[in-house]
Amino acid sequence: MSEIPKGARGVKQPQGYTNWTIGEQRTLLRDAYHTYLRLPWSASLALIAVGLVVVNLVFATMYYLIGGVDGMHTGSFFECFVFSVQTLGTIGYGAMAPGSAAANTIMIAESITSVIVIALATGLVFSKFARATARVGFTQHAVITNHDGKPTLMFRVSNLRSNVIVEAHLRVNASFRHITLEGETFYRLLDLPLARDRMTGMRRGWTVMHVIDEASPLYRKTADDLANDELELEISLLGFDNVTMQTVHALHI
Repeated sequence: MSEIPKGARGVKQPQGYTNWTIGEQRTLLRDAYHTYLRLPWSASLALIAVGLVVVNLVFATMYYLIGGVDGMHTGSFFECFVFSVQTLGTIGYGAMAPGSAAANTIMIAESITSVIVIALATGLVFSKFARATARVGFTQHAVITNHDGKPTLMFRVSNLRSNVIVEAHLRVNASFRHITLEGETFYRLLDLPLARDRMTGMRRGWTVMHVIDEASPLYRKTADDLANDELELEISLLGFDNVTMQTVHALHI
């Protein structure tokens, strides 16, 4: 890749590469929703569990400091935490209950908080569960070989689910290292025209082919030339899931 610009900050992408944006500001809270959706299920559920524990710890501390909860045996912090869990989860066993104005005030605040927290957690889990995704496999290596007497760049794409990706569109971009007339390194991004860039119903495999003719940016390029140019292919696939009727996509580099 090119030299990192001065003052730029790296942004790690889920596909494993890094973007550099000059002057980019950190937007942790603003991007929290997208960050959550990119997390694996184990981390997502653990994050929700940690959030619920933290909320209960906050209210348990308030109950412990103020007191006024009847039915406790020892008045320990653990009992305050258990009472907070029962209140937040609307369990209400009846063994413990607020017995003072201060404890009732905290209980009211926790009840309102529980509605917001539970609704937020439910919405996050549902959004992640209902998000349409594609399971598309890509070959590890693209090859250049003769096909019908013409040099052709070829690789395979496959649908790993039992569904059908309707109107699947595929695009391939090629990145080349280029030295400008001013002697600076510049990475050009060019489209590679495909022999077929659309499939009406993608059920299984798809052999993607780019014919290397006079109009191709790969024309008369040797393996050493491509290595020197730092050739990188970026493949995107877009279509409709015939089961969920939602747009699905896949990106591979």
